[in-house]
Amino acid sequence: MTMGDSNKNLYAKMIVDVVLGPVLEKLEKKDVSAAQTLRAAFTKVDNTLPGFAYDYVKGILKKAEIHDKFDLCETLLQLGGSQDCEELRISRQEPTFQELNKCATALKKILSRIPEQIYDRKQFLETIKEIASAIKRLLDAVNRVIAEVPAADNGSKQILEDRKKEFVRYSKKFSNMLKEFFRDTNQNQSVFISANYLIYQTNLILRTVKQECC
Repeated sequence: MTMGDSNKNLYAKMIVDVVLGPVLEKLEKKDVSAAQTLRAAFTKVDNTLPGFAYDYVKGILKKAEIHDKFDLCETLLQLGGSQDCEELRISRQEPTFQELNKCATALKKILSRIPEQIYDRKQFLETIKEIASAIKRLLDAVNRVIAEVPAADNGSKQILEDRKKEFVRYSKKFSNMLKEFFRDTNQNQSVFISANYLIYQTNLILRTVKQECC
């Protein structure tokens, strides 16, 4: 499992989104109270001790003696496109909001294919084009959502604008990381990390829209 603690907080947040979130959602269907208690406990502990979810999972993997059998960063990236829990879906049914759901899911799915395709240059170049198009579609969808926020609600508009700017910043970092990778193909792990950041930023957009508009 090739990763250090330098990206511990990212791994912890991704674990919450793509591992714990879906598990708790399944539990919720059988025992709502237990699921809510566990969710609240993880949230509280992670706020007090940032990166707790990472340490927790890392400890379980070591205890099971499988921590060196796979790359957690790569696995989280692959799960990032396949796990779509209720917490990361916007409930409003208007076309603008449902289009944002659709664009976010599409981008995450494309990013999650990177570990399988990065070693085939021709295929990976096509995937990069798909990612660029998906990023543009997502930003267009975010802009349409922002446009629908009432003019009187300047606070929410600004919060969404700030979240969009943060996403753009990580998109540029991802683009720069790809350039580094094509200069040095040993940088694949850094590409995985950068893609995970982009998935997490996509999830943050969804959470922010739910918080400000739903």
